[in-house]
Amino acid sequence: MEIASLKAQTHAQAVAKESAEAAEMHAQMASLRAHRDDMQQRRNELATELDAAQATLAARRDARDRHARYLNSQARWNGPELRFWEEYLCMRIEGAGRVDRLKFVFSHICEKDWEREAWFELDTSEREYKVLKTGPRVDRAEVDACLERLNESRELGPFFKGMRDIFVTAMK
Repeated sequence: MEIASLKAQTHAQAVAKESAEAAEMHAQMASLRAHRDDMQQRRNELATELDAAQATLAARRDARDRHARYLNSQARWNGPELRFWEEYLCMRIEGAGRVDRLKFVFSHICEKDWEREAWFELDTSEREYKVLKTGPRVDRAEVDACLERLNESRELGPFFKGMRDIFVTAMK
């Protein structure tokens, strides 16, 4: 009887141990399922973010390509227009050594010396353009009046002609 009782007790302990292990396994499986569900949800969120990022990137590429096509189509007109202004006003455009600054050099200003040049630097870094330097010195009030007309109308042609006239007057 004792042996049977001992065996029953051992068997009961083994069954309890197995049921505890089974409960632990079920808890571990539930934990893994919850982790898997979290990972699937995170994957779905990342896939959504990736799709949005790809759509944004495609839109930016499209905008960049449209802008490049516009610049290419505009470049076709820039060369002839630049040649016109250079020939019509005996003017050339140079860099002034800084970003957003241009140096405009006029020749054929002085009737006695066709090689003599006059120039001015134009700062285009802000909406309101500024004439920073001139060579030779000219009346600043005349330059400011000419510059004011440019800032109001945004038309470079009359501005260049006005600046040329200022230089011609100064050289007489």
